[in-house]
Amino acid sequence: MSKVIVTNIGTLATPRGSGPKSGPDQGKLEVLKDAWVLMEDGLISQVGTGPAPAADRIIDAQGNLVTPGLVDAHTHLIFGGWRQNELGMKLHGKTYLEIQNAGGGIQSTTNATRAATEEELTTKAARALDEMMSFGVTTCEAKSGYGLATEHELKALQVIKNLNDRHPMDIVATFMGAHLVPAEYKADRAEYIRLVCQEMIPKVKDQGIAKYCDVFCEADTFTAEESRQVLEAGLKYGLRPKIHADEIEAIGGSQLAGQIGAISAEHLIVCPPEGIASLAKGGVIACLLPATSFYLGAVFAPARDMVAAGVPVAMATDFNPGSCPCLNLQFVINLGCLKYKLTPEEVLTAVTLNAAAAIDRACDVGSVEPGKLGDLVIWDAPDLNYICYRMGSNLVKTVIKKGTVVVG
Repeated sequence: MSKVIVTNIGTLATPRGSGPKSGPDQGKLEVLKDAWVLMEDGLISQVGTGPAPAADRIIDAQGNLVTPGLVDAHTHLIFGGWRQNELGMKLHGKTYLEIQNAGGGIQSTTNATRAATEEELTTKAARALDEMMSFGVTTCEAKSGYGLATEHELKALQVIKNLNDRHPMDIVATFMGAHLVPAEYKADRAEYIRLVCQEMIPKVKDQGIAKYCDVFCEADTFTAEESRQVLEAGLKYGLRPKIHADEIEAIGGSQLAGQIGAISAEHLIVCPPEGIASLAKGGVIACLLPATSFYLGAVFAPARDMVAAGVPVAMATDFNPGSCPCLNLQFVINLGCLKYKLTPEEVLTAVTLNAAAAIDRACDVGSVEPGKLGDLVIWDAPDLNYICYRMGSNLVKTVIKKGTVVVG
């Protein structure tokens, strides 16, 4: 049995538990000084302070801050091409939906993704995972949704499985065939919804990779009722619901999330009070994406209202080629404090335990406790406030995944 210990931890900061934290509990952390963490065969076996037990390998934290490995619970990792050509359009005042309706946006990425081979997509996404891990992420979610045809959606999910098998990052897969009605179905959107529900979802279930079904509930994409059809079809095949809701317009997505019992609702930039109430009643985790608001020049989600209402708040990057080409979860941490007005303690919970709960991994990751995976970040920082205060620099010193150093 291999024993690895991280010693000389100046401050160990972690949430505790195996489920999401909400309300005042979101800001409650265990903070230990002069701490150590013992890992055996990739799992945390003991956490303590003072004199450390013996181990086969010692990792010296040199008096720095240690936290759980970060969890990025919302990414669109698998896509072909980029969309840097849209930057000028944005600067000239074109909106997200105007760019999409002019042939840009998701459809342009769909064309590039369909043209890419499985190996090309795998190689590209692996580089992104390396960068994510360099910023302290040890577990992430990845969505399909740029294939928008059965063959290509299954291809994207297979790429996610390949990466999960080959890369140190743990990856949870989400099927998102209802990301947009593709160009070839614009004249018959009902047929595309039928295709998603009756052909794609059964084949996704048979493939056995995706755990969740997501839908983009938004003006010019899928109505709340169409979104319900897709999510209920997913539920019949054991795919738990997620939903992109209230990103641009509040058309009922957050209310639907609560009604259908989604594990998480994503974006929620313009979530109304009745939407927040529905999330709270339905036990839905709010997965907020502040870097998207920043990139789009949009308002920021009402995070403080959600915490006050007892909704667990998670935060993620929303890495994608259009509305948020950002892999840096540390920047999201900064925005969580500066724009959402969350405390450093609430922010850490949002990018660890609550994010893990949003992909049903809180029993395994998201906190530093015995029995969980040995996923840790040693920061070039003396305390939690410092990583929330500094911005523009990568403050990760060492990343440990399942007891093995993968960065640093």
